[in-house]
Amino acid sequence: MSIFPVVIHHNPDCGTSRNVLGIIRAAGYEPTVIDYLTEGWTRPQLLALFAAAGLTARAALRVARSPAEEMGLTAANVTDGTLLEAMTRHPILVNRPIVCTPKGVRLCRPSGTVLDLLDRLPPGPLAKEDGQLIIDAEGNRIA
Repeated sequence: MSIFPVVIHHNPDCGTSRNVLGIIRAAGYEPTVIDYLTEGWTRPQLLALFAAAGLTARAALRVARSPAEEMGLTAANVTDGTLLEAMTRHPILVNRPIVCTPKGVRLCRPSGTVLDLLDRLPPGPLAKEDGQLIIDAEGNRIA
């Protein structure tokens, strides 16, 4: 069996992040799990992740249940540099989960998008925490 590394930048308090981690594990991987709220971010790390995922800092900004609005970061005139600085000081400002595999890097929202980054799918049926099926009993992805 070939080695297929999976890294997830994870927030254990987030349902989407927990769902993505569950999908990865159901597919037979034991990913490297980075609790980014504890570990934090560096500017070079964020720049590399965003570039690999085709994201801007604004596109990766977490607005819901974060201090982004209170900090004035949602205004159109806020630069990516300002957002990156805020994200390194307040890790909660980065949307999650970000998953890295040999197939690419992606902000996996909705959670089923992580399937595009894996080289094998988990067996079905597979449902998210809320019971919504993402893979049926025959192993087919549900759109």
